[in-house]
Amino acid sequence: MTVFIFLGSLLAAMAIGLPIAYSLLLSGVALMWHLDLFDAQILAQNVINGADSFPLLAVPFFMLAGEIMNVGGLSRRIVNLALTLVGHKRGGLGFVAIVAACLLAALSGSAVADTAALAALLLPMMVRAGHDKARAGGLIASAGIIAPIIPPSIGFVIFGVAANVSISKLFLAGIVPGLLMGLSIAVTWYFVSKKENITPPPKASWAERIVALRQATWALVLPVIVIVGLKFGVFTPTEAAVVAAVYALFVSTVIYGELKLHQLHEVFVSAAKTTAVIMFLVAAAMVSAWLITVADIPSKMITLLEPFMDNQTLLLLAIMFLVIAVGTAMDMTPTILIMTPVLMPVIKAAGIDPVYFGVLFIMNNAIGLITPPVGTVLNVVAGVGKMKMDEVTKGVMPFMLAQFFVMFMLVFFPSIVTVPAKWLAN
Repeated sequence: MTVFIFLGSLLAAMAIGLPIAYSLLLSGVALMWHLDLFDAQILAQNVINGADSFPLLAVPFFMLAGEIMNVGGLSRRIVNLALTLVGHKRGGLGFVAIVAACLLAALSGSAVADTAALAALLLPMMVRAGHDKARAGGLIASAGIIAPIIPPSIGFVIFGVAANVSISKLFLAGIVPGLLMGLSIAVTWYFVSKKENITPPPKASWAERIVALRQATWALVLPVIVIVGLKFGVFTPTEAAVVAAVYALFVSTVIYGELKLHQLHEVFVSAAKTTAVIMFLVAAAMVSAWLITVADIPSKMITLLEPFMDNQTLLLLAIMFLVIAVGTAMDMTPTILIMTPVLMPVIKAAGIDPVYFGVLFIMNNAIGLITPPVGTVLNVVAGVGKMKMDEVTKGVMPFMLAQFFVMFMLVFFPSIVTVPAKWLAN
């Protein structure tokens, strides 16, 4: 009955059009009422405590870094470097999108920001070259969701806070899976692009490549600073976010000179608005997380999944299918915040490595950003490219299936995640 009241009130609130943050608060109030615990002070205290977290400071700074990089020319130089390296291949502009997405993922950690930059820069080029617009949009959308996997990742920060798991370990564990996601859509694009008879751009000379590399060097240094700093304990993930934002601001204003002082206000306001949405979601979800614990819903979930507890692979498969179903109707951040307190006790009871599960969980949620009908990243591509949602959905299907294949492969072969993660951590 407790689970029914929580889920029923949450889904009912969402069905009538309430924003997810308010729906979470409403479901929390309903659950408090059912448990005879209603107290406005407890509600307010949990909302405040939900946002009062030092690790969560990484979110606004990574968002700010992403905004600065898009406006300050770092993203454009990354795309130009990828263009000189692989643009001449058959279907080269698609490979440019994939390479650029992997590089941008190591800079901002935001799927929406990276996808918007890629769609604005590359989608018109791909259409002019003769590529099918829906297919090109689908490729860019699937490439954009690599951002929450390759560090630094806002998704890992939120999961690490909600699950009390080391964010640094999550960052390092996400490198190989993120690259595998990029490789999977590259292989898919190779076969898909064969159907299109398109003349690729001329091959860039080594001189042009060197110039592009030199122009992008300042941008490429950032992920090296972040990963090396985390590995050797120079700074925490939160401090890494500050370093990323300050470094991007310095490069954009002093080195490249593309970000002018009069643009700073707009950049800061844009980052603040996005951050406010995420932080309010986190704060609202902490009410539900507290009540989930009080109502002992995790133990009920463990009982429900009892038949799978002796087989970690079957348990992970069951959870992954559950997350896929939720991801079709809910955005990434609320899914993480709602499901993490419920699933983590199950994962610990089954003896599954929380870092390994965190990588799979965030991968699944990232793919959820391109699964209809919600598909936030699909909406970004449709908006930037002035396309219908149905067209982008059709174009993304082969790439989405390829990324699901990688995720399930990691379920069956956990050493692909755990071995590189331990090696990087040591």
